[in-house]
Amino acid sequence: MRLSVNRRARRVSVRIDARAGEAVVTAPSERAMPQAIDFALSRRDWIAEHLSKRPDSAPFAPGAEILLHGRPVRLIASGNAAAARLVPDHPGGPAIISGGEHEAFHRRIERLLRAEAKAALTARTQVHLDRLGLKPVRVSIGDPASRWGSCSPHNRSIRYSWRVIMAPPEVLDYLAAHEVAHLVHADHSPAYWSVVHGLVGDHRPFRKWLRDHGPTLHAAGKA
Repeated sequence: MRLSVNRRARRVSVRIDARAGEAVVTAPSERAMPQAIDFALSRRDWIAEHLSKRPDSAPFAPGAEILLHGRPVRLIASGNAAAARLVPDHPGGPAIISGGEHEAFHRRIERLLRAEAKAALTARTQVHLDRLGLKPVRVSIGDPASRWGSCSPHNRSIRYSWRVIMAPPEVLDYLAAHEVAHLVHADHSPAYWSVVHGLVGDHRPFRKWLRDHGPTLHAAGKA
């Protein structure tokens, strides 16, 4: 269990960090921490149930299957030192073929996924910027513990989790719209969600997909 203080929080809360595999207890101040701990203890059955549902780690290894754009793709070893490459029309079905062994194989696969994510998210971000008549922003890719994206309006930058490249294209597009909309409204007010709706329509199915499948995406590539 991890304890956290967030002065912007309105109340104590408990959430599951799918990537770290632990419960995160948040309090609005240090003084409220004992209350937060008591609340977490009262929710220990709920915490245990959700932690037990955490998917097993799924390392990037030859023979494994991962998602790319929401569809299964097999990982195949090339037997040499070549970089990973996507082969959509492979005889056995879509595949990523890569050289390297063990950790080197893993790094090549992740490098390809990050590049795919950067290209797709940069493109969809620009589409939504254009629709709102906004100036370009700097797009970067990372691997945050729990957030799928973050927007910094003051320096016009958006940072995404590369793992969303494993989600269906419409979910990735929603994430881009979600972050671009923060350039208009920095909160999650009704006005903000109105902007998101104008970009992608009903966002609820996309948010639900990330809630339901997020732990699997965070487990991908873990030893």
